[in-house]
Amino acid sequence: MTEIRNIPYFDGHCDTIYECMGKGRSLRENSGHVDLMRGQRYGRRAQFFALFDNVRELPEGTAWTKLCQMHDWFCAQAAENADVMALCRTGAEVDAAAAQHKTAALLSIEGADLLDCDMAHLETVASWGVRLLNPVWNNANALCGSCAQEPERGLSAKGAEFVAKMEELGIHTDVSHISDAGFWDVLRRAKRPVTASHSNSREPGLCPHRRNLTDDMFRAIRDTGGVVGINLYADFVGGDSMEQLIAHIERFLSLDGEKTVALGGDLDGCEALAAGFSGVQDVAKLYQALEERGYPQTLLEDIFWNNWRRIL
Repeated sequence: MTEIRNIPYFDGHCDTIYECMGKGRSLRENSGHVDLMRGQRYGRRAQFFALFDNVRELPEGTAWTKLCQMHDWFCAQAAENADVMALCRTGAEVDAAAAQHKTAALLSIEGADLLDCDMAHLETVASWGVRLLNPVWNNANALCGSCAQEPERGLSAKGAEFVAKMEELGIHTDVSHISDAGFWDVLRRAKRPVTASHSNSREPGLCPHRRNLTDDMFRAIRDTGGVVGINLYADFVGGDSMEQLIAHIERFLSLDGEKTVALGGDLDGCEALAAGFSGVQDVAKLYQALEERGYPQTLLEDIFWNNWRRIL
């Protein structure tokens, strides 16, 4: 069994900025799902940290200000923890951070309403190094409907323009949370790899939740050269056992997903995790369980590192 110090761990989504900033916690050590010191146990560690807030719960007209505050807080945390963390934008920077045994920290944004769906703000966040962006979170917005609100509404004309600009700026479209109609609108227009940073299989025998992906959706993302991150939230797994969690990985692998399926735990963005996990330190158990099932090291390296690294 591979020891945690020899396991790579690249994850596509966590809400740790929202969780820590809101509760006065530090990224270095905290009682949530993710902190830097627990991440140091892995041989290599990279994490997309999402900038997120529920815009409907913010005072009107303050979403962009709040996003900038979160970004400033994150940069300050990075500076305070420079011995174990490095802000990264590119694959080469991720490699350099890993070589120094630091967490390679990348930025994503969950919901374009935090940018007021504004093109000028999109250019600003691109300058911050944001590499993934969800056009919509659960709240429908001017760009698109979501899986939870106006699910029949796809990309608006503004949404199509916004997504095209994202691609131009080197930001991958993240379709987790988007409406089904919006998903297919994005995929029809995609010129770069599309991601679903934290979504599982929607197939009836697994978890037919609309936050998850049908087989056809997974294949469509696969065919763009994109990535799908396995979500650890028990409600999106369809249960809390290791076997149920692995079933989602195996479903995607059966769809020729060896170069597509990765991790996107949604840590600090949910409560009950599958497989008895309580935080980042437990993800090693998933690696070990797959190893015990006979999956080769080359495939585990792809799932746990290479597939996210490849699109940077």
